[in-house]
Amino acid sequence: MSTAIEQQPDGRKPAAVRVWLAWFLLLLMPAMFATNHLVARTAPGLIEPQALTFGRWTIAAALLLPFGWRELLAQRAVLRREWPDLLVLGVLGMWFCGTFVYIGARTTQATNIGLVFGVVPVAIIAMSWLLYRESITGRQVAGIVICLGGLLAILAKGEVSRLMAVRFGIGDLWVAGAASSWALYTVLLKYRPTGLRQTTRLAAITSIAVLAMLPATLYELFIGGPPHFELRTLGLLLAAALLPGAGAYWSFSFVLRELGAAPTSIMMYAGPIYSAVMAWAVLGEQIQWYHLLGAALILPGIWLATRGARTA
Repeated sequence: MSTAIEQQPDGRKPAAVRVWLAWFLLLLMPAMFATNHLVARTAPGLIEPQALTFGRWTIAAALLLPFGWRELLAQRAVLRREWPDLLVLGVLGMWFCGTFVYIGARTTQATNIGLVFGVVPVAIIAMSWLLYRESITGRQVAGIVICLGGLLAILAKGEVSRLMAVRFGIGDLWVAGAASSWALYTVLLKYRPTGLRQTTRLAAITSIAVLAMLPATLYELFIGGPPHFELRTLGLLLAAALLPGAGAYWSFSFVLRELGAAPTSIMMYAGPIYSAVMAWAVLGEQIQWYHLLGAALILPGIWLATRGARTA
């Protein structure tokens, strides 16, 4: 399906190079996003949620703007026309998605965050169909069902009876709000028309998001005081800006443009696996046999759902 984003004249690399890069980033992307769950669990006591989100995206904007400021100056008319879209994308994808995760992480585990975000692919595909009538194949449906089975196996800890007893805490609900914001951001990012190149558009979205969240950040600083600026705080901000920030969001935009919404969103089912492994390695959260069962279902499901995906 052709979109305005895919048609933009942005001087892209040859098709074969773009395709290989897109598939490589598709595999790497869930790991970059999963680092944010570790950041969220490490942040309490060092920096407040809103300050962390603001600092993360301020650094990310500083990294992205050098690659897009000339075009932004030259495309002032485009910016005036598209700023409402850019504002909505920034609020959903950077502000709400970021801050809500950091609030939720105070009372839930990194593995739980990964599990909640594991439902996002279904939301993305459903929103794409409802809002823009994006088609989906029977093979993709089968892959989604298998992936959901793996996610439920992890959620139920391998026992069907546990599904009826699942209870979501307040932290999980905050994370669910973040996941919903991310799903809508993804759909709008793909389908809203733009006259900007990918990197330039992301720089504009990020910069506008930083401006939008400034009042809330100042209010948080007023009632809670400044963060404890030590080396760990700086490292946390840099990690959040580089990996799940500029790196993950640029990769996501690129893969979404090159491969389409279905394979891009379906790959996010791997998020719970990445999160569980990284939480085990860094935070000491234990991997159980049902995590392995879930992986045994999710990975083949992803393969089935992404076979024959659009590659140009």
